[in-house]
Amino acid sequence: MGDKKTEHIVMTPKCKTAKSTTLIIERQALDPPAENGNEQNVHIAGGDHKGIVINKQTAAVANGASNPPHLCLEFRVFLVSAQTGKHTQESRTLQFWFTESLPEIEQPSIAQEFFRELVSPQEFPRDYVGFIKKIMKLMQHKYTTIQKLEVELRQLDEPINLPTRPLSADETAMGQIVELTLEKVLELIESAYPNPVTVTDMAKEHGWEPAAVEAKLKILQEKGVVKAMEHGAYTRVVHQDTHIKVVKQMPTMASSKQPTIAIITAQYCEKLAVDSMIENKETFVRYTTVGTASSPDAPDGTPRVICRFGESNVYTLGNIGAHRIVCTKLPRVGHTREAMTAAGNTTTRLLGTFQKVDFVFLVGVGGGVPHYTDYHKHVRLGDVVVSHPTPLNKKYVYVYCENAKLAEKGYHFETKEYCPTNLGLQEIAANLKSQAENGTNPPWQTYLNEGLDALCTQSEHDFKAPPPESDKLYMAIGDRDVIEVAHPIAPQDSTKKRLDGCPRIHLAPVASGRQIARDDQLRQKFATRFGALAFDAEMDAVVESILGNCRDSFAVVRGISDYKDGSRAKEWQPYASLAAASVVKAIICAMDAPTNV
Repeated sequence: MGDKKTEHIVMTPKCKTAKSTTLIIERQALDPPAENGNEQNVHIAGGDHKGIVINKQTAAVANGASNPPHLCLEFRVFLVSAQTGKHTQESRTLQFWFTESLPEIEQPSIAQEFFRELVSPQEFPRDYVGFIKKIMKLMQHKYTTIQKLEVELRQLDEPINLPTRPLSADETAMGQIVELTLEKVLELIESAYPNPVTVTDMAKEHGWEPAAVEAKLKILQEKGVVKAMEHGAYTRVVHQDTHIKVVKQMPTMASSKQPTIAIITAQYCEKLAVDSMIENKETFVRYTTVGTASSPDAPDGTPRVICRFGESNVYTLGNIGAHRIVCTKLPRVGHTREAMTAAGNTTTRLLGTFQKVDFVFLVGVGGGVPHYTDYHKHVRLGDVVVSHPTPLNKKYVYVYCENAKLAEKGYHFETKEYCPTNLGLQEIAANLKSQAENGTNPPWQTYLNEGLDALCTQSEHDFKAPPPESDKLYMAIGDRDVIEVAHPIAPQDSTKKRLDGCPRIHLAPVASGRQIARDDQLRQKFATRFGALAFDAEMDAVVESILGNCRDSFAVVRGISDYKDGSRAKEWQPYASLAAASVVKAIICAMDAPTNV
């Protein structure tokens, strides 16, 4: 006949049991079939599905030996039946073989993008036939470098505990009812610290009864973790620092005692973590009472403090290695833009007060960007991301997304991008990462263990690492349907495997922006576009203040506590804060000693 063979996507059953089905989907060059041909054991599709072939019988060759897969990805699907409303649970495994033309270094990225598109919430196939059909169509029209896929679908009988998606603080403010608990009241007081918070403000923010809030505060007072201030306000009792001085203004200090490095934190546990790295500590708290007013919410007209953002300041001074340090905590309430603008003002005051500061670290928790197929790029809970330019783009280490608009060719992101003129801190972090990967014991592991010892008496925050099984990867594929994705495993020949109990350093830009942080798919698209490996809770105003005050060297260091923006789940926050603080201490100890003029 002389007709040229054409490439088809061929699906062949491999094996089937009562609870599982395994299929092979691969590219094959076949003789030209008759349109809509339908042999006894083969269905050749036509029309919109032209180029797809279904083998109805298990092919003997499918059970034979073959080359091991290049990559493997496993995930669980929690689906809700529209008829019964009950959940079903399935395990699905994809094994990838790629064409010889695709370089090995690009294989994980192709597999990652294929998987994201396969499980896209807008088009996630709920039924078995739709799932297989989508795989075949993606291979046929878009992912032409995937040579073969082996797909295993297995029903799971174990009890189903449907994972819940944790809410961030800004989402709880959007109509979500927040339960009045001791933990929540303490969280509000710690978030505002060093600003005092009034009973009225706490009650008003969440629709609580003031008397019920006062009852919780009394219990916290009896436990010795909060104390009453004037005008009905409360603040945190700091146990770790034995040398705390309440001052109206910072005392003058000798030139040799002036700090050259500033560390800025936003959460209370983040500051505790950093303080555990500092020696010879002394803490100064400057309270500013702006005034009192009769609150319309108080029936008896009781005067209360009007706490504006950034009124009070806390500065802990001491030493890390050969360097003088000042550590502060941003006094913020909520995740509003007003609060973050005030954080920028607090940073400006810090740098105005301590004018010898040349280096600034933003240290705390963040949300990691997972890589489902690349073990080395995968960011896990407890890891640390240091803000660093991408290899292809040296323009930014921190990027804030102001807006995301859907355009013809995908999303258009409106961004503000920031980069220090001096990348010395980033170079030190890169050297530390390289040394650890080449077998040197990471210094931050030692500092982390020392921090754990120092913080072991902290009863309100447990800084020990949570159990590894609590590190789960979830993707939302609808209002009630969820996917749990397995973490990628180390390649057998890998010489750069994770060390138990030791955070891994990643170098990449850090990103933020409420619109992208809330949307799983949008966040992934943004992270891919800008090379980000971590998101945090909008620190752009702080970064702008650092650059506006002519500080040429800064780094954002984020310990990973969730896979959103760091504010969603509390379980990993203390440990992640300590991991970030430990890496910062390692960077500082590797810096050149200051020269006092």
